[in-house]
Amino acid sequence: MNDVDPTRCPLCSRPNRCALATPGADTGPDCWCFTTPLDPRALQRLPAELRNRACLCPACAQLLPPESSDLAAPS
Repeated sequence: MNDVDPTRCPLCSRPNRCALATPGADTGPDCWCFTTPLDPRALQRLPAELRNRACLCPACAQLLPPESSDLAAPS
């Protein structure tokens, strides 16, 4: 399990949009996950060997269906 890509969601393999793991990302100093509630059940879905190795994507973190992968636009 040394091949974990920190820019990909460990559950679905889509880009996780992590500002901290994406070199050159123009997302500011904070990642989306700093302000988005994470569903605790999403973290429980991760096998122990994948925890703390890569961020979940917004859809998996909120247990959204795959077609709802984008975060809601800020108000």
